Amino acid sequence: MADLRKQLRQCLQGRVCLMALGNTDYGDDAFGVRLGESLMRLGWQNVVLAGTMPERLLGRVANDGYDHVVFLDAVEFGGAPGSVVFLSADEMGARFPQVSTHKLSLGLLAKWVEASGKTKAWLLGVQPESLKCASVLTPTMQRTLKALRELLCEMFVPSRRREEADSAKTEPVRLPTSAAASPEAIA
Repeated sequence: MADLRKQLRQCLQGRVCLMALGNTDYGDDAFGVRLGESLMRLGWQNVVLAGTMPERLLGRVANDGYDHVVFLDAVEFGGAPGSVVFLSADEMGARFPQVSTHKLSLGLLAKWVEASGKTKAWLLGVQPESLKCASVLTPTMQRTLKALRELLCEMFVPSRRREEADSAKTEPVRLPTSAAASPEAIA
């Protein structure tokens, strides 16, 4: 079982943009946007709230010289509600080739990001529990959001403090590559 923290460190070197996706009118589908908003309130600069129309902002993001673009989104992948998947562009293309709640699928968005050859695309996705009309996330998704927010904040602390953050954590976040972990495994 691979360690999500380790995967993120290996994959996300350099300038990283988080693109928050989702529809805030449909409960857990708002996960990516809510995580992005939460990170922005903490002072994160490279977060783009794309909502349901990421293709409108993707050109600007692709031209801003990022090494990596990470889509934050609620995605149906057959896992337990609140479980997490971290996928490369190729894995997104295989899992989400055409069908999507967005105008363009995640697989096509990832190909667009990587077309320049300079930027890599990734998905940090979470299995939704409910997509019913609602303005709030389910408690399961709220727990996952909190755990991922803490992990991301830990991952992107200045390097001189990274060792302190590593020593403060006693339990690693574990997730098999291209597989799912429950919210409890993230915490």
